[in-house]
Amino acid sequence: MPPRGVKSAKRKRQYEHIKESAKKRGNPRAEEIAARTVNKQRSEAGQTRKSRGRKRKSTKKSSGGRKSSSSRRSSASSRKGRKRSTKRGRKSR
Repeated sequence: MPPRGVKSAKRKRQYEHIKESAKKRGNPRAEEIAARTVNKQRSEAGQTRKSRGRKRKSTKKSSGGRKSSSSRRSSASSRKGRKRSTKRGRKSR
């Protein structure tokens, strides 16, 4: 039985799917895991009473572009002193 607040068919299917997967793996707390997962996803999607007025947690994302030259230089300089690992000494089969 899905959590009390779950009304949509999608979330009910999701609950059943997670519960069955957890049972297959032999987890005795399958129903609890499924309920917690569905509740968490509903909360993140703003589908719960508590989360309706709140904004989702924002994670700091990079711009997706290239690194600036200064950050490239600093990462390259930090690698200068490192030795390269080689596969010498290993015998091939």
